[in-house]
Amino acid sequence: MAISLHELNFDKAVDYHYDKFPPNNLDYSLIIGPLAKAVDAIARFDQMLKTMHNSEFLLAPLRNQEAVISSRMEGTVSTVDEILLYEAEYAEGEENEALVRSEVIETILYQRALVTAQKELESGKTISEWLIRSMHAKLLSFGRGAEKSPGQYKGEQNYVVDRSKRNVLFVPVSPEKLNDGMQNLIGYINDDRMQILLRTAIAHVEFEALHPFKDGNGRLGRMLITLMLWQYGVISAPHFYVSGYLEEEKDQYIDSMKAVSQKDDWTSWCVFFLGAMENQAIRNLKIVEDISGLYETMKHVFEDKLGTRWHLRALDFIFGNPYFRNNKFTKLSGIPESTAARFTRILIDEKLLITLQEASGRRPAMYAFEPLLRLVRV
Repeated sequence: MAISLHELNFDKAVDYHYDKFPPNNLDYSLIIGPLAKAVDAIARFDQMLKTMHNSEFLLAPLRNQEAVISSRMEGTVSTVDEILLYEAEYAEGEENEALVRSEVIETILYQRALVTAQKELESGKTISEWLIRSMHAKLLSFGRGAEKSPGQYKGEQNYVVDRSKRNVLFVPVSPEKLNDGMQNLIGYINDDRMQILLRTAIAHVEFEALHPFKDGNGRLGRMLITLMLWQYGVISAPHFYVSGYLEEEKDQYIDSMKAVSQKDDWTSWCVFFLGAMENQAIRNLKIVEDISGLYETMKHVFEDKLGTRWHLRALDFIFGNPYFRNNKFTKLSGIPESTAARFTRILIDEKLLITLQEASGRRPAMYAFEPLLRLVRV
């Protein structure tokens, strides 16, 4: 049931920090230590990315993991398995909302919006209002979000409320001031005079404080963290995801952002953000090492068990598609149909694949590559 404006409680509401962005009061004596640790941790993570065989397909499941966690922070609950199953069934443009939960649709759209933005940056575009609005249009392109003005800035004042939907926690920038706010933010994002991790910290909290859209602001703001780090060369591939740590420390995450507007305390926010980046970099490094190690192990297993020149294609396909049907295996891997079917039987016998759905009529069976799934489930 919708809550009317007069039913909202504003007693503890914090208002947007007008005329205080960007900050000029950072205490660098408190920031320099956390900054050095974050830079070091991310550099070690990125070195691992650079040594990977093909980080784009090996780490594709991590994008799904990030989509699940970031969406869960906004109350949208799904699982990595649901997302991967959906991807195994439908290509983009073939969606069937009637067959899956709306939460799964919303999470799928998160990772598709991120991939779309990645492709735009690869084509030479920069982070801009156009890119952000395009990401938002993708994020809310169908399902429940389609009714919330995809790709369009808010036309009415919005509010951040607590779980009861009655107590206002934060009043973002007014619609009348939003265009100026977004222009200032984009100018700041693309101004390389500020160290990039600090710039990302400040840009993230400013985006969330502007809250430019009716819905999707939290998810979009966390996507921008990855995109900024990648565009400005902190990471060599767009695979740094921070929502895991932010979800665990959600109360401090929210309180630190509120303190920016409430107390003009940008320093504490930066210290928290840099700590989050350091901790997540350490976690990301561990899971990337695990995935890379599994790939190297499976390379030898596939060569031994499959014994043909197609074994690497099979391995690469299965890592990029840990849920699949044999028709997709053949179509996307380029492996002959009879060979692909034989590979699947061997891998089932070796207990590397499990059968989720038996073949039925013209519909092929669905298989899952459990060794990889065990690493990316959350």
